[in-house]
Amino acid sequence: MLVKTDIERYFMAEKSEGLFFLMMGMAAIGLAIIFYFVLKTYFLRGAALPLVVAGLIQTMAGFSVYSNSDSQRISNVYAYDMDPSKLRQEELPRMQSVNRRFVLYRWTEIFLFLTAAGVALYSKSGPGRAYWLGWGLALAFEAAVMLAAGRYAEKRSREYTQKLEKFSPDPFRSII
Repeated sequence: MLVKTDIERYFMAEKSEGLFFLMMGMAAIGLAIIFYFVLKTYFLRGAALPLVVAGLIQTMAGFSVYSNSDSQRISNVYAYDMDPSKLRQEELPRMQSVNRRFVLYRWTEIFLFLTAAGVALYSKSGPGRAYWLGWGLALAFEAAVMLAAGRYAEKRSREYTQKLEKFSPDPFRSII
């Protein structure tokens, strides 16, 4: 059964994860800059590219989630009291779409991880391969972090969606 506390918890956890992604993204970008412009080894320059790309994605996604969570939380808590049908008509389809995107993200992250691990394994020995070893290890690390965080968010999202699916805007509908 969905209660207002479930809505509050979901969006507060979403906001926390958004902040985590924002900080991870900024750290990855900072590391990439240091690796490329300060430390300058082939290995670290190779690591810089996936770090900056993943960092930009994490920063943008984290900022978006972080900045939208409060308004979504307030809107859905308000709807729970004042317009409960809105939760079934708008929030449930939105969450079902979010859940479908999690599947796409998961497979993309798995593909990136496997590709990066393959590049790293292929490049682990031999002259002139340090760049690609750095590239592969950094991308594999970022893909693994995003996969782990995504699994956690997906689990939380599915639990919230299940509660929305069972939610009845009409209190007497569940009795009949």
